[in-house]
Amino acid sequence: MSCEPLTRCEVFGQLRRELYGLEHSSTHVFIILGASGDLAKKKIYPTLWWLFRDGLLPRDTYFVGFARSKLTVEDIKAACLPHMKVTDKDIECLSAFFSKNSYLSGKYDDGSSFTQLDSHLSSLPGAAEAKRLFYLALPATVYQHVSTNIRDYCMSRKGWSRVIVEKPFGRDLQSSEELSAHLSSLFTDDQIYRIDHYMGKEMVQNLMVLRFGNRIFGPIWNRNSVACVVLTFKEHFGTQGRGGYFDDFGIIRDVMQNHLLQILCLVAMEKPASTSPDDVRDEKVKVLKCVAPVAATDVVLGQYLGNPEGEGYSKLGYHDDPSVPEGSCTPTFATAVLYVRNERWDGVPFILRCGKALNERKAEVRLQFTDVPGDIFGERCQRNELVVRVQPDEAIYLKMMTKRPGVDFSPEETELDLTYRSRYKNVELPDAYERLILDVFCGNQMHFVRSDELREAWRIFTPLLHHIEGERNQPIPYTYGSRGPDEADDLMKRVGFHYEGTYKWAKPHPT
Repeated sequence: MSCEPLTRCEVFGQLRRELYGLEHSSTHVFIILGASGDLAKKKIYPTLWWLFRDGLLPRDTYFVGFARSKLTVEDIKAACLPHMKVTDKDIECLSAFFSKNSYLSGKYDDGSSFTQLDSHLSSLPGAAEAKRLFYLALPATVYQHVSTNIRDYCMSRKGWSRVIVEKPFGRDLQSSEELSAHLSSLFTDDQIYRIDHYMGKEMVQNLMVLRFGNRIFGPIWNRNSVACVVLTFKEHFGTQGRGGYFDDFGIIRDVMQNHLLQILCLVAMEKPASTSPDDVRDEKVKVLKCVAPVAATDVVLGQYLGNPEGEGYSKLGYHDDPSVPEGSCTPTFATAVLYVRNERWDGVPFILRCGKALNERKAEVRLQFTDVPGDIFGERCQRNELVVRVQPDEAIYLKMMTKRPGVDFSPEETELDLTYRSRYKNVELPDAYERLILDVFCGNQMHFVRSDELREAWRIFTPLLHHIEGERNQPIPYTYGSRGPDEADDLMKRVGFHYEGTYKWAKPHPT
């Protein structure tokens, strides 16, 4: 047995064999439909480059862009380079990556364009048995045309074909059901990958291990010990010229109905029988079936105004964005309270908060525990909280009471802190899209949305969305850079969340 260290090439070869088995040496073709768009240049191409650079893709993988614009591979390269984080030592590898790229121009609703695409795919090396992955980086309005043309003209003859669909998956229950029915008429369930990039976040994926890999949390993860659960998604910037796109959907469709509801499922679900994709997704669906449609009385909606004392974009309100329709009532902020009506969670409020142009960028899961019964410290103890910070600066910390150091006997709020950049100093966390696109190559659907999951998610929010759009009431105004409407804090307090404002995180001393 040789003790010689493996070369970089041998390490990557071993990794590929572990990921793909016998498929690591077969040809794969990744087709980006909508290759000229923002999503493609900012996320999809950079992600494919990082996976290629790190040797995580099958050895013979080719990349084909398709869009209406008449472009070249050089045009694609120029548009993507600012987002690809290329270093000097990567130049040769980058050339190898783009040498495996090609681009075609065509119409999404034109069968002859897809015939040409198929001819091009069939001309690539190893094409006869190549596996094909189609990424729909496109507006939902063209999904039906594109998916039909893929099925009619571009499916692999001998290898598998998989289709990745970006959110939004419809606008409400009816449109989502129509889209799901259309896709199901063309492809089997194991060919459809509905991607929600939040399911690729490190700390979101960590929730299952945190819950089901630690004995200490099991006995307290229920309504007997948890007072409320708060799921937060805050952005510190507004629409910044993209208000026309945002206005079609609003903050509930953009964030709450997908990102936050998916996280709610991971927090609330029962332990699955295994980590197989269907076992996990079965438990998520069971949670959603226990959630009643959101009541309008349990929701606060807001829309941001410019901050007269701010700088740059912060001076501008939502209506100051020229792409936003005049008089728009689309909310840019929402707080909603949901209840999971089952034995574990009955009566515990799940508070979902999300918004744009707020005071900070933050996404987190916060479990606030009930008060200690039989208080002996004169009401000086705060509630314990377990916080999983998704972004920025991934961390898990437990807020708890300890004795203040010194001669007195006073309780003080502090924390057990697992901040990833401190604990894992030399570990670079992969981007969410890296994990999820790699999962598609491997055929792992655990972190993708199943059709019955989607149906239940829309069932919960569709009545509220129709109510908002029917009433057309102006959302509560809040100032750019604030916490959002005060009414949202009042709602949280009303359902049982305690905010004392006394906790201050202290940066650990260097060792």
